[in-house]
Amino acid sequence: MALLRKFFNQTRKPEGFLGKLMLSGMNSGHAKLADWGLAHLPELSASAAVDLGCGGGRNAGELLKKYPTAHVTAIDYSALCVEKAARYNRAMIAAGRCEVRQGDVSDLQLPEAAFDLATAFETVYFWPGLEKCFAEAAKVLKPGGYFLICNESDGTDPTSLKFETIIDGMKNYTTRELEAALKAAGFSRVKTDHHPAKPWIAVLARK
Repeated sequence: MALLRKFFNQTRKPEGFLGKLMLSGMNSGHAKLADWGLAHLPELSASAAVDLGCGGGRNAGELLKKYPTAHVTAIDYSALCVEKAARYNRAMIAAGRCEVRQGDVSDLQLPEAAFDLATAFETVYFWPGLEKCFAEAAKVLKPGGYFLICNESDGTDPTSLKFETIIDGMKNYTTRELEAALKAAGFSRVKTDHHPAKPWIAVLARK
């Protein structure tokens, strides 16, 4: 049980051997959820996007495909994630269209008003101070920019709530909690959607 607990805790910040095991299935394991979430993005001409908590880098790669003229910055605070995301997107990095860097969502160290779009897939559960981190996302977005949050938990499903007792620092947020934090952080409009058959949620906010 102790080993299983250590393994599940790698979802927060993959490190070491167990972190590598967790990362090995992260891209494929979250693909259906991420694609469902990406479908909520409106038509826009994005020149710059940032994926916050990029994990294995697959979603940054999908943004590069969706916006073929955009530059995508991928950020994670796990060195292992940065390494894997860079490998996954190495061709786009070589082409000058992608950058992967280690960073903290509570202090992004990115230029202000530089991005048309920010995304966060399966990651806000672990962010240190939701309103503060959302304010950081708002700060780096251009006026009118979008912020997409996609979670496989709606904050009420029993399975995900059970993981809160296993994974240190995890918090499953309801759409109401996310919307309140987004508005407090400076986002003007927030739209939420719930998957018809699963506890998945997509939250789209506009600065």
